[in-house]
Amino acid sequence: MSIPKSPLPAGATTPALDWIVDAAVRPSMLALPASRIGEVSVLGFGDPDVIPLWYGEGDQPTPAFINTAAKAALDAGQTFYTYKRGIPELRAAIAEYQTALFAQPTSVERVVVTTSGMSGIMLTCQALIDPGDNVLVVSPVWPNIGAAVEIMGGEPRPVTLAHHQGGTWSLDLDRLIAAADRRTKAIFVNSPSNPTGWVMSPAEAEALLAFARQRGLYIISDEVYNRVVYDRPAASSLLDFALPEDRVVVVNSFSKAWAMTGWRMGWLTVPAELGPVLDKLVEFNFSGVPTFLQYGAVAAIREGEPFIRATAERYHRNRDILIDGLRRFGRVTVARPDGAFYAFIAVDGMTDSLAYAKEILARTRVGLAPGSAFGPGGEGHLRICFASAPDRLTTALERLAPMLS
Repeated sequence: MSIPKSPLPAGATTPALDWIVDAAVRPSMLALPASRIGEVSVLGFGDPDVIPLWYGEGDQPTPAFINTAAKAALDAGQTFYTYKRGIPELRAAIAEYQTALFAQPTSVERVVVTTSGMSGIMLTCQALIDPGDNVLVVSPVWPNIGAAVEIMGGEPRPVTLAHHQGGTWSLDLDRLIAAADRRTKAIFVNSPSNPTGWVMSPAEAEALLAFARQRGLYIISDEVYNRVVYDRPAASSLLDFALPEDRVVVVNSFSKAWAMTGWRMGWLTVPAELGPVLDKLVEFNFSGVPTFLQYGAVAAIREGEPFIRATAERYHRNRDILIDGLRRFGRVTVARPDGAFYAFIAVDGMTDSLAYAKEILARTRVGLAPGSAFGPGGEGHLRICFASAPDRLTTALERLAPMLS
């Protein structure tokens, strides 16, 4: 049985195959930019002499009680096809967790379990964004959100946070309102912020929600660092203010608070109108999170508070070690972040953060993320993750001194 050959373009006389790739792949996908963080990390990834502070990942393994629950479910045969929106036990646990944590209750019907927070963002963009729509993206921000909007044919429209003397940040609502037009479909906000450490105040959250209601816009609120704050149990959430029918999608993840980065699990809290749509999109994308992993997540929610508190206290100490050390360097301006686990440092005289991050890696063997990776407002900065052992941070500071003093 012969396999039919694809026809060559008109006039083609040689079996050159470059045209096949061009015909098969959307040009906009070929044009998606590569990660600037990855562009730095590839130069030193796996080198035991490198102190890798470029990625947003802690150095603690997943707690044993979570692993035990997942292994027990695996041994019990929980390996079959599963509920698309998540097993009832996990959705109930998440709903109860959020109802206890925030001012407004969360019903089980609004919870959708996803394969990672990023998957939740991508599903939301699939549900909402048509070609030509734009999304107002509060920036500097994790770069993947812009790519998710572009994949759907939309325009990510950065709206930079107000940057104040001393390195602090705040939401500029007037700037956000001015950026909206008739093609605006949604607002994306990340608080606590990666990379700035900014935490949205209750007043900022209420003002943002009032504007979205007035314009009929969705808010996509990335709250994966919600439990990584240093003056309270949890950061203010849109779930403190939004009613069940409000057009608010809250994205969360098990990665940060429960040290489960490699599990690739997250969840969405959505209005009822999105539920049936997401039911279909989950089926078409990944058809449900593996059941035995979900039982590990149930244990994380039910038993994880002591671990979350201890981890936040550890990051608090690490924050102070790093910030106090950085403030001794003459070229550095940095605020003490209120949330997340990053120092976002402005470096006097640095105009190309990507090139400088590469130079720092080559000369000091410390891996940092270039601020330009995080969009407008990020250039001139470097991001340093402090979710690491204190002695490693101290060594990194010693190595960085010649480059930042």
